[in-house]
Amino acid sequence: MAVLDLRKRKHAQAAKRLRDELIVWLTTVSRQGQPRSSPVWFWWDGDVFHLFSQPRKPKLRNISANPRVSLHLEGGREGDDIVVFEGRATIVRDGEPATSLPGYVEKYRRLIGGYGWTPESFAADYAVPIVVRPTRVRIS
Repeated sequence: MAVLDLRKRKHAQAAKRLRDELIVWLTTVSRQGQPRSSPVWFWWDGDVFHLFSQPRKPKLRNISANPRVSLHLEGGREGDDIVVFEGRATIVRDGEPATSLPGYVEKYRRLIGGYGWTPESFAADYAVPIVVRPTRVRIS
């Protein structure tokens, strides 16, 4: 189910932001019910978000206990340009590494190099793929 309707101006603008922006905020919920937001790199393929995590991170424990998550882009300075996705996250055990998504690698090539990684060493450090399938989007 496509959550963005590219015939709508704000949805088309959100799709452009998903291509261009480097950070999306992932919000998970701990077992104690505490929301926890983390800035993450992402690849939007038009249907799902592809994220990668280091092993043993709280976000992975949270997703395992409760796969309902939200993702949002930075809002405008005056509370405008809001893009929030709600959806279900899946940890893809033994999934393909980040290097299997050429668009992801190209999007982050400069940052990967800036942090002293190669695409392969980044993929080894962030070895746990997460796929988020949106079920709802709010755009304003």
